[in-house]
Amino acid sequence: MPTRTAKRDNGQWAVSGRAPLNATEELKQQADGLTSRDRVLSTYAKEGFDSISQQDLYDRLKWWGVYTQRKQGIDGHRTATLTPNELTDDTFMMRVRIDGGQLTTDQTRLLGRLSHEFARDTADITDRQNIQYHWIRIEDVPEIWRRLEANGLQTTEACGDVPRGFLGSPVAGIAADEIIDPTPTIRAIVDQWIGDPQFSNLPRKFKTAVTGHPSIDVPYEINDISFVGVRHPKLGPGYDVWVGGALSTTPRLAQRLGVWVSQEEAPEVWRGIVSIFRDYGYRLRRTHARMKFLVDDWGVRKFRKVLEDEYLGHKLHNGGRGARPNGSPDDHIGIHEQKDGRRYVGFAPTVGRLSGPKLIAIADAAEKAGSHRIRLTPYQKLLVLDVDPEKVAELVTELEELGLRAHPSPFRRATMACTGIEYCKLAFVETKGLAARTIDELEERFKSETINPPISLNINGCPNSCARYQVADIGLKGQIIKGEFGFQVHLAGRLRTGLHTDKSELGRTVRGLKVTSEGLPDYIERVVRSYLIHHTEGQDFAHWAIDADEELLR
Repeated sequence: MPTRTAKRDNGQWAVSGRAPLNATEELKQQADGLTSRDRVLSTYAKEGFDSISQQDLYDRLKWWGVYTQRKQGIDGHRTATLTPNELTDDTFMMRVRIDGGQLTTDQTRLLGRLSHEFARDTADITDRQNIQYHWIRIEDVPEIWRRLEANGLQTTEACGDVPRGFLGSPVAGIAADEIIDPTPTIRAIVDQWIGDPQFSNLPRKFKTAVTGHPSIDVPYEINDISFVGVRHPKLGPGYDVWVGGALSTTPRLAQRLGVWVSQEEAPEVWRGIVSIFRDYGYRLRRTHARMKFLVDDWGVRKFRKVLEDEYLGHKLHNGGRGARPNGSPDDHIGIHEQKDGRRYVGFAPTVGRLSGPKLIAIADAAEKAGSHRIRLTPYQKLLVLDVDPEKVAELVTELEELGLRAHPSPFRRATMACTGIEYCKLAFVETKGLAARTIDELEERFKSETINPPISLNINGCPNSCARYQVADIGLKGQIIKGEFGFQVHLAGRLRTGLHTDKSELGRTVRGLKVTSEGLPDYIERVVRSYLIHHTEGQDFAHWAIDADEELLR
């Protein structure tokens, strides 16, 4: 690690040393989050919830994907007034880390059985391509870990100040038009460094995305680091590298580092960048501890120089033309041909909500269709790979009976929702159930209209943007509105537009525009009909709404 002599600067290890500057940093230095697993096995699982130390309960257990959940019956009016102890239930959310969203049918079936046996049949696909359970008892955690790890799955560093689960192209290795298969990159990094103590105490979370598909099917602009497949005019297929993206209450879009990185180089480049964050990232204030602030302050030129000089020891190749999407749908919904002649089929469960029995049934149906591979997507959707062409229709019918549709309505296809008040201690409003009811209502109201491309609707229960409300056509941020549950409305957010301006990509708000949960379907119908009437030919919702008169958006 580099050594510097300088005045204290935002708590950067490489600048001012490791003296802890707040309670969280002190807690991490007292015991690494990874050490909490031993206490679960030796004590907590045997003696029960009340034996868990406060430090492990609210902080260190996250390093193993185990997170406190909201006590039932506490409505959103009390979210900001109760203490963590008052809000916390005695069961847990558990996040299963599924890097790149890649599952076998056997693993999918196992996830279903664990859901049924230990999680009251809860199982949600997150927009990080993970599976999230609820109602997990601490007594059951060791057995869940044992079964997951025996089948190639893990919860290691699914939460906490660590490298979180990796986003990856859901069609990695099978798409006919793929530029580069990101699977070796993801596997090399995960195998070498996930669970490694040298990266288990970062300033805050660190998010990675990797794709080689020309649609750019991961949200690369909102990750700490993204590797995006590109063909260099002289060097061939490799990665365009982006750094410093993240949303939450202070959104920033990633910046292009200006380098071309080969498949073989990518793991070491990832290691160098996460090391910069570890050593130079800001630790003084938790609200300022994401890498986006460091990239903002340094700029990409300095960031690249530090990476090359201090962490890699060599210069990187300059990038050519930056990655640009080819315009094909990036959610992979529907029936598509693979490069080997078989088919992959993308299905839309409603806002990612599944269950134990559904996961088992999906695995069974996939195997009947000749498949042994499932993929989860960054948009809370699911793909079945390697389907025999003559069995596609049967698979589509079977999964439609489970509520997963290969030909969904625009609203079912393009709506995402976070966990919301059902389980999240930070939320003010319901999200998943409200989203499902709203989709049903909008399908009825727009059954005779064609909406193409679909208008994305992202519903978030609080300001933290787990459902990416700032980058949706219609983004909703949960809050209390004059005593009622509702949302602030964000419009015209869009990633992968190629416009590269904050205004067009992070969208806009309209002064005073807020809607109640009860009035949500009416508002969406109103603004969508306004778009259908007033947009010009070929103009999608985001490009219309970014400049539309405010009265047309109310």
